[in-house]
Amino acid sequence: MSACVPTRATDPSRTKRIHRPHSPPPSGPRRFRVAGADVSASIAVFLIALPLSLGIALATGAPLQAGLVAAAVGGLVAGRLGGAPLQVSGPAAGLTVVTADLIHRYGWRTTCAITVLAGLAQLGLGCLRVARSALAVSPAIVHGMLAGIGVTIAVAQLHIVLGGTPQSSVLANLQSLPAQLAQVRPAAVSVSALTLALLLLWPRIPGRAGRLLRKIPAALVAVAGASATAALAGLTLPRVDLPSWSSHALAGLPEGPVLGLVAAVLTTTLVCSVQSLLGAVAVDKMAAGRPGLTARVRRSNLDRELLGQGAANIVSGSLGGLPVAGVAVRSAANVHAGAVSRNSTMLHGVLVVIAALLMVPVLELIPLASLAALVMAVGIQMVSLHHIRTVTRHREVLVYAVTTVGVVFLGVLEGVVLGIAVAVAVALHRLARTRITHDEQDGVHHVHVRGQLTFLAVPRLSRALHLVPQGARVVVELDGSFMDHAAFEALQDWQNTYTAQGGTVELTGRRAGVRIAEPGDVPDAHTALGIGSGGGVGADTGFTDRAASAGCRCRPWTPWRNHQCEDPRPTPPSGGHPSDSGGPVTAGGAGPSSPSGHELARGISAFQRNTAPLVRGELARLAREGQRPAQLFLTCADSRLVTSMITSSGPGDLFVVRNVGNLVPMPGEESGDDSVAAAIEYAVDVLKVRSITVCGHSGCGAMQALLNTEPGGARTPLKRWLRHGLPSLERMADDSRPWARLAGRAPADAVEQLSLTNVIQQLEHLSAHESVARALRKRELELHGMYFHVGEAQAYLLTGVSGDELFDHVEAADLSA
Repeated sequence: MSACVPTRATDPSRTKRIHRPHSPPPSGPRRFRVAGADVSASIAVFLIALPLSLGIALATGAPLQAGLVAAAVGGLVAGRLGGAPLQVSGPAAGLTVVTADLIHRYGWRTTCAITVLAGLAQLGLGCLRVARSALAVSPAIVHGMLAGIGVTIAVAQLHIVLGGTPQSSVLANLQSLPAQLAQVRPAAVSVSALTLALLLLWPRIPGRAGRLLRKIPAALVAVAGASATAALAGLTLPRVDLPSWSSHALAGLPEGPVLGLVAAVLTTTLVCSVQSLLGAVAVDKMAAGRPGLTARVRRSNLDRELLGQGAANIVSGSLGGLPVAGVAVRSAANVHAGAVSRNSTMLHGVLVVIAALLMVPVLELIPLASLAALVMAVGIQMVSLHHIRTVTRHREVLVYAVTTVGVVFLGVLEGVVLGIAVAVAVALHRLARTRITHDEQDGVHHVHVRGQLTFLAVPRLSRALHLVPQGARVVVELDGSFMDHAAFEALQDWQNTYTAQGGTVELTGRRAGVRIAEPGDVPDAHTALGIGSGGGVGADTGFTDRAASAGCRCRPWTPWRNHQCEDPRPTPPSGGHPSDSGGPVTAGGAGPSSPSGHELARGISAFQRNTAPLVRGELARLAREGQRPAQLFLTCADSRLVTSMITSSGPGDLFVVRNVGNLVPMPGEESGDDSVAAAIEYAVDVLKVRSITVCGHSGCGAMQALLNTEPGGARTPLKRWLRHGLPSLERMADDSRPWARLAGRAPADAVEQLSLTNVIQQLEHLSAHESVARALRKRELELHGMYFHVGEAQAYLLTGVSGDELFDHVEAADLSA
């Protein structure tokens, strides 16, 4: 029997196996299987990880086996225990500078012990569930830290590329660079140049052959090509030297000053944790771009990811490996290669183990200059021009620059602390920077407040307000998003005093018509405290909407509540203006004379003022790239159905078709109206949507009209259209078919029953369209039925327990992920 189940409802006692919509019910217990997509993705990641792991180990000065150990442990331990299933962990370029400094100061065995202690610290942080707090660090600091590390890596590896040996610091490397340039080794430079050329050109091979060749990672091609060329040319170069595993150094007891060791542990913990957590968030964004993947892979659990990274660092340090963190390059390759679970990450770790044990002779053919060129390219890429443009646009370039310079010349921990200090100073400067001006125009005194209004600005605000003569008309314009309690009380006390002495005060915010309550207003307790109002400045400033004085309880969603706050003042005569009668001047008073025209103009103005600046960048991207929606959403034209609201979607997400009754005419029955069929064909064949949803709703006027239709009578356009719903009416009247149920109960009335039946019937009509049928046969498309109860604000998805017309239960987590 058909049923519709609430998307957020779960039954803990239910033991029925859950599977994807439109798939056959499972026949028995599933056995462990590795998807083919995970196998191919693991191979792609392994081919990238192998040369990078060796190159990072070389850059740190650690034994080369340490890079392979960290890669294997990152794949197996962090991949199994971490909270980001698709993130690949291993030795990261962002840790190169930290690890190299530790090895230089304390030696390799103590560095391994520091890695273990950092892992224990990460376990503690994970147990305290503070992972989300790490995301509070300004992106300018994180990008600056990575840029500083990238500069340090590039400068150090440049010496190996030229055939020399790097020094212990950036300054030392820069000072010795002229001498190194005078002693260039042509063989090392040629191998390095070939590696860089292959890295740069391989992804740009054009044509059909290029599409096939680009499936091989550029890093592998560059290192393999340089190694083969060096071997064939008989070049004498330092190569990879992997000693016997029997002599591999493991972690020892930490030796050194206590404060220095504590600082080392904190630095390693900070860099590993922040890089891994930010990487997990980035992987979620990449996964969201793959249609259908979020239904199989949940969003990252950051606290669990921190625990997994801690466990991996404990194991890696104990086994003599480098520190482990989430790696952006390998994670991106994993997602783009089609991975669907954590099995791909773990398989890549297994492949690294096999390579470390069985491919030693092959690995020892790699020239160190080729690995150095590879790592130098990675370091250069860490200085991202995109990040620089972003922080410049957000006016945080000073924080970025100070962090970068601090990391390069002082160290990672020192640079990050310096960046945090500058970020706090910039934030305080912005908070305290408030410009207050006073001028007079046509007898009206305007006091402009630009910036955040805090207690620091109260003295200047008071001076400006007391310059206004008694009995005048005043407009106070507040162009900010925050007002603290001291500023609010100062402004309200002045307003009460000034109006009591015969003056007129109008206080406006960034949104037209928003003001502080007048002295005679009687708002509710929430409004009086400034925490219940909507629009523009809202809860932070203590503003209420213009209609608050009339007892109206406006909320941020007022524009679509079918509720309009009327101005309590009398309407001026035709052609007049509120100011003609001596009333206060209000922002946004001009506009069309009709109420509907005024509301339309006000809504457009609010969009242009408040929303457009926030979405302009995203809409510009969509304008350049064109629309690529993942879903076709076919629903009723009812004004109460806000598709973007009930699906939590935004611009470019849904291709929406709305008509009376959410009807899908059968092919050939359109009688001159091909709009629905054309939209379906365009969505499936051109836009390549991955799913189509038919959404009905409660209280549907079309279904009511269909029930009340009588034979004969005038053939109005509405009746001609509703004939496409007659199969739904016949289906409901068929006693041999089970009636649909809503969350386990019978429909409330015949209209609700017909609305549910209509969704099922229209899905059958959809399947009859050639483009849909073809996509279904190729398993490129899914069909979904949905019902929205307007009165309950509750969405339901069609599910099935038996019969031909039924669909399986959809997990609530699939919708909330």
